[in-house]
Amino acid sequence: MKASLQVLLLCCFALANANVVNGWNPDGFISIDCGLAEGASYSDYNIGGLDYWPDAGFLESDTGISSYIQKSYITDHIDKHLWTVRSFPEGDRNCYDLSGSSEQVVKGKRVLIRASFLYGNYDGKNETPSFELHLGVEMWDRVQFRGPLDVVRKEIVHVPSSNILKVCLVCTDQGTPFISALELRPLKDDAYPTNASVAMNESLVGFKRYNYGAEDKHSIIRYPDDKRDRLWFPYDDASPKFISLSPIPPNPNEEVDENSYEVPSKVMETAVSKETAEENLTISWDPKHPTMDYYVYLHFAEVTRLLANQSREFKIYTNDDKLWFDKPISPAYFSIDTIYPESATSKAQWNLTLLKTQSSNLPPLINAMEIYIVKRFLKSQTRETEVLAMANIKSNYRLKRDNWVGDPCLPEAYLWEGLRCRYNNDYDPPIITHLNLSASRLAGNISLSISDLTSLEYLDLSNNSLTGQLPSFLSELRSLKVLNLTGNQFWGPIPQELIERTKYGLKLRIEGYDDTAPHSSCQSNNCDSKKTSKKFVIPVVTSVIPTFILLTGLLLFWRRKRKTNQGRLGETFDKKDGFLKSKNRSFTYLEILKITRNFERVLGKGGFGTVYHGCLGDIQVAVKILSQSSIQGYREFQTEAELLTRVHHRYLTSLVGYCDKDEHKALVYEYMANGNLRDFLLEKSSHVLSWIERLQIAVDAAQGLDYLHNGCKPPIIHRDVKTTNILLNEKLQAKLSDFGLSRVFTIEDGSYVSTRVVGTPGYLDPEYYESHRLTEKSDVYNFGIVILELISGRPVIVVNDEKSHILQWVSLFLETGDIKKIIDPRLNEEFDVNCVWKALELAMACASPIPIGRPNMDYVVMELKECLATEKVRRERQAQTFYSEEVIEVTPIIAQENSTIGPR
Repeated sequence: MKASLQVLLLCCFALANANVVNGWNPDGFISIDCGLAEGASYSDYNIGGLDYWPDAGFLESDTGISSYIQKSYITDHIDKHLWTVRSFPEGDRNCYDLSGSSEQVVKGKRVLIRASFLYGNYDGKNETPSFELHLGVEMWDRVQFRGPLDVVRKEIVHVPSSNILKVCLVCTDQGTPFISALELRPLKDDAYPTNASVAMNESLVGFKRYNYGAEDKHSIIRYPDDKRDRLWFPYDDASPKFISLSPIPPNPNEEVDENSYEVPSKVMETAVSKETAEENLTISWDPKHPTMDYYVYLHFAEVTRLLANQSREFKIYTNDDKLWFDKPISPAYFSIDTIYPESATSKAQWNLTLLKTQSSNLPPLINAMEIYIVKRFLKSQTRETEVLAMANIKSNYRLKRDNWVGDPCLPEAYLWEGLRCRYNNDYDPPIITHLNLSASRLAGNISLSISDLTSLEYLDLSNNSLTGQLPSFLSELRSLKVLNLTGNQFWGPIPQELIERTKYGLKLRIEGYDDTAPHSSCQSNNCDSKKTSKKFVIPVVTSVIPTFILLTGLLLFWRRKRKTNQGRLGETFDKKDGFLKSKNRSFTYLEILKITRNFERVLGKGGFGTVYHGCLGDIQVAVKILSQSSIQGYREFQTEAELLTRVHHRYLTSLVGYCDKDEHKALVYEYMANGNLRDFLLEKSSHVLSWIERLQIAVDAAQGLDYLHNGCKPPIIHRDVKTTNILLNEKLQAKLSDFGLSRVFTIEDGSYVSTRVVGTPGYLDPEYYESHRLTEKSDVYNFGIVILELISGRPVIVVNDEKSHILQWVSLFLETGDIKKIIDPRLNEEFDVNCVWKALELAMACASPIPIGRPNMDYVVMELKECLATEKVRRERQAQTFYSEEVIEVTPIIAQENSTIGPR
């Protein structure tokens, strides 16, 4: 029996602890004392024994500092849950997650949320801060103080549009945000109705709540008198003069009949009125702002038993003498009648006048009033399943990222690191399209929660410690275009479904994959290298073998059929596709003089030196001569020569050779007949690039940059991508040039390298400029600016222009949605608008101020190719339409000739 009792006690103790940890309350309340030490929950018997819990279990991150207000401020007059605060000196946004903490936090259920703040000089600075309070993805209100003992309470009556409910504090650089308490109280669903057509979007921010006729002008009525724990403040304004009404004699056993609002009897058993029936009862208040819409709820109940010859009936008018409520009000004894308008109203000054009707011989009365400001939450939160998926991913992998709090996609300024989202409009939820968890120290299996991110287009899990077999659900992500799994410890066969997806456009990267089962008896030193998993080889073989056969055939053909050009200096060159490949890349200075005809023709000048036109036989070249006074130029010369002797790609300018003889330094390149891209974008250019030409140039240059980042081992960062460093050949094929500032990226963890800042003003990555931390994303930023130049034809910086930088200028028109103001007018609307939008969105993503928000170059290439394909389709349709129109015009003439010839 004794043992059974112990078990029962242990179970009860565990159940009690579970309730405290999870934030449950018999009344469905959530009561959080922010800053309270873990395990220090308590019951506040000054508030009906309400249980308050520490906030640690509700915080989305382990940030924040717990503090007590100044000791001298802790008195019996200050509620206990205001004694402690949690402040957030770090992070722009810090959030509390109330989702699932109470059975009342469900979609469509009306709740009252209250956040309380008491500064109390907790930090000893005696400087009250100001910051924003957000509910979900939009601002709820701004928190400001009149002094260190000013208790600020923010209330809102809210109907959650999903089961996700988060309250966030957002720093505005006006002091450190903090919070004292956070409370949630369920309400009846039919209380506080708003306009039915927008009910799910209209919330009510508390402005005033008055208890008229209260005898104690200092006490606040709340729980347990108010079962919903609203705070009813006594009306203590000396003007206008009211007389108080209360039951005579008061009957302690009498309760007011409630309606949906459940206003407590203690509030409704008192009222105010006027001394004579001829006096009007007027209620006035100044709104926060004359344009704000308000809902006003007036609560009435007769508090005295009327005699047979007494009657109380009145109407309510606004300050413009309009009838506010269409029916006369005759309060019933101890029965609540609540009056509210059909829709929200805004006024510069609020006056409600209660005027008795002709049949009444008693003056009007009022018991209580609530005033709310309408807050319309117009933006939809991120799709609920995806929010929960990201929360599970964060929890499963124990990810700690500074900004992984609140909604993953909104507000856009607080987009989670490593994510990109698609925003359709304010009413549709954003969806997550990109998840980059590369080098995030992930371990274990691939989380099943990723399968809930059904709109993913790009998933990067590379360079982690993930193990196990690849899950088949990855193939079910139908929107997935890029899947990077390189640098993990997966084993076993690749799912056949995933292999099939690679045949239909999925770009799968999985270098270093071990296709054998774990603990296999076959070791690396005695394995037959030919025994590899067919399931792994298939996606590689299907793409490599045809390419290999084709290249081999072309090579044999080239060896048999090539026509060589024998130069005067004894070099043999292949002119196919503009490549120049020399057997001997070292030139003497005398040979340089001969190639340039004694530096006869200048092509351009730069910090490095001067570029001259030259000829090797009948092959044109460009010769860059190092200025002898340029110390920096010599370093760039070395860098570029070393890099181009080992890097070759279709979309990178080719190095023919070099001269490094004593003080004479020169680099010999293939000749690009059409110069640089910037010259073609100038207004004075004789050839206006069409939209399809601009897209093709962007695709070419992007592929060159993608090769530097992803095709070179180790990767190379260009550091000076700009339109003057994108050269065009006679076919307008684009190639990246000028690699003097390039940097080989040898950091093993792939994060960043600290280096001096180099580059060109206007193109410089702001993050790189501030932190000196160089990453591949610095090149991506540069390329985003290049795309903006291609779209607009505008220089990066315009002197004497208020919006001098192209990003500022573009952002100005994006705010208004007027994209045609951005597009180069010389294109004469010869483009697909959706295609331009796509390119513009890509450019803005590339030029994001936050590097993690920028895409990788392989994704940029893919998106630009899609834009190019769209434009080609448009051009083909346009050509077909033109052809059809020509046929229609010609046909009648042919018919007429035939009719003439026929009879003859």
